[in-house]
Amino acid sequence: MNQAIIGGTGVYKLFDDKESVTLKTKYGPAEVDLVTIDGFRFAFLPRHGRGHSVPPHRINYRANIRALRDLGIEFILATAAVGSCSERFVPGDVVVLRDFLDFTKNRPSTFFEDGSEVAHVPMGEPYCPRLTDAFLETARDNRLWVKGSAVYVCTEGPRFETAAEIRMFARMGGEVVGMTSVPEVVLAKEAGICYASVGIVTNLCTGMSEEEATLRQVQEVMAENRAAILRCCVDTFKRPMSKTGRDEPADPRG
Repeated sequence: MNQAIIGGTGVYKLFDDKESVTLKTKYGPAEVDLVTIDGFRFAFLPRHGRGHSVPPHRINYRANIRALRDLGIEFILATAAVGSCSERFVPGDVVVLRDFLDFTKNRPSTFFEDGSEVAHVPMGEPYCPRLTDAFLETARDNRLWVKGSAVYVCTEGPRFETAAEIRMFARMGGEVVGMTSVPEVVLAKEAGICYASVGIVTNLCTGMSEEEATLRQVQEVMAENRAAILRCCVDTFKRPMSKTGRDEPADPRG
């Protein structure tokens, strides 16, 4: 088993045949489900904890990624609810992420904190293009329509963004907005794990619609898409995936 899915809002209760474990890391514990579907085994990590009890700004991203690395995970497909700040994407659309703008403020964002080494991790391709392409091929085979690729804006949360912030993000090239991809994608890169992410557009961002987004709305849209998205994630992992060209571990401390 070298593959994992990280699930965001509304994707925690779809797996019946699973073994739930809590892994201890130097950064704290992480909850992981070891899942079997049709004889295929993979890890599933509920990003917000079981029952969606951890808000985005309090997620222990380092413990989560370290736990997956310690399990021997080499490939991660993540799912996330996103809002759209682009006319290209509307609620219900599925997108793959290709780049990000980081507007988080207070999150530990690296494994390199002990001062023993200076490390600069390349971010030319933060989301693994090979794993992304494999997901897109699987989506086509499964007749899941992916609207396109998007630049993700990560905000601190837990509040939604203001209309002025959304206008700024759009001018800077942001297309979808969420609260979880950073530092998750950065830590995966540091750990040498191929990481790709699929966004489900659940709402138009503040100022783009007369209707304000709510958590209930986000959860309802996710409920409509989650089974098909997760099926595609599992089927993607069943494709042959060469390790050639995989991100090399940056030797996270400890």
